Amino acid sequence: MIAKAKAISHGINAIRYITGESQHKKHPEKIYRVLDNLLHSEPDAMGIWNSMQLTLSQHRPIKNSVIRIELSPSPEHTQFYDIEDWQKLWQEFAEEFDKQVITGKDGKVRSCPTNLAGSKYSVWLHTESKGEVPHLHAAVCRMDENGNINNDHNIHLRAQRAAERVAKKRGWTTAAQVRNSNVHQVNRDCMDILKSMQSWSWEEYKNALIRKGYTVHEREDKKGILHGYALVNGNTKYKASELGVGRNLMISKLPATWNKLHYKSGVTTLNSKPEDIQPKHIQKPSASNATRYNTYRSDTVPYTLNHEGKEHRLYIPGKVLDCFNDEFDYRFVSNCKELTDMAVAIFVGLLDTPNVATGGGGGGPQSDLPWRDKDEDNLQWARRCARIASRSLGKKPKTGLKR
Repeated sequence: MIAKAKAISHGINAIRYITGESQHKKHPEKIYRVLDNLLHSEPDAMGIWNSMQLTLSQHRPIKNSVIRIELSPSPEHTQFYDIEDWQKLWQEFAEEFDKQVITGKDGKVRSCPTNLAGSKYSVWLHTESKGEVPHLHAAVCRMDENGNINNDHNIHLRAQRAAERVAKKRGWTTAAQVRNSNVHQVNRDCMDILKSMQSWSWEEYKNALIRKGYTVHEREDKKGILHGYALVNGNTKYKASELGVGRNLMISKLPATWNKLHYKSGVTTLNSKPEDIQPKHIQKPSASNATRYNTYRSDTVPYTLNHEGKEHRLYIPGKVLDCFNDEFDYRFVSNCKELTDMAVAIFVGLLDTPNVATGGGGGGPQSDLPWRDKDEDNLQWARRCARIASRSLGKKPKTGLKR
């Protein structure tokens, strides 16, 4: 499930859009009112706006007076939903949205809890989008009925985290799991395009990605010089710095990556690691232990792993993948993909456990033995795999939170 949130100044336009009254909406008959909060008599777009303005006028002016929220669960989870089910989903999301306290690296509070429950809002269900995938739109008054402002600092993170918490509670696939499952295909597509190119050309590379269905966002400076790019596939965005191995798909490294693929002996693949990150003490893996994870079970989620030039379609226990996602949070760890891949490979037995230093004694199932202890359960083994991957590759923190 994916959620987006932003404080905006063009509140009336947003409200017209979500209620279907905008002229840009071709199928308003496929838009349904889900619920209103602290509003009376199911008002139209102008009535919602005027009611919010009444609250705002009693206190100091706010430029970005409306919070726009979009909530998009996967269609397979909501195919039999009625309006009451959508109401419950929104209320769970709003509760998780409100309770969060966001702190900075220094431990200081950057965003205190919000109060959507005490604010005027209107929520609508849209089913008219391409593919008719149902999703929720909401317009929330930035000021609650007590005159307190709903903090919008890092509001996009607040929405993402609320959606992930609701998805976990309901046993749904989280955005992080979707990202981890899909990022391997994105990497393969990029590398396949580079391999097929007879000479290096950014335009050829970009157009080939577009033909594969990606949207390419270029980041240029005021002089028109290209400094970066990102790929969008569906609702998921992938920055170039988060793709490939050793950031080899960044704009500054693409020519060298193409050159290695075509001219250097030993063609670079997605599974190759630069010497400074590939642990030399990792033993030759054996695929025989991974067969138990080749079959789907009710408590598992799919995970695609590329190992030694071979693609493995695995089914990992959901709690195990949640453990890895929490340990290698993609929002804060830049090499989360490499760490997760290694932890999964160790967990399923494709990769023998590296002999890393434990830094302490004690023994027992909690120590980092180079094998799986017969008495430890999946979650204990997963935590140890995560620690081993961290010690082998090292966590690389992202440089800061950006919109």
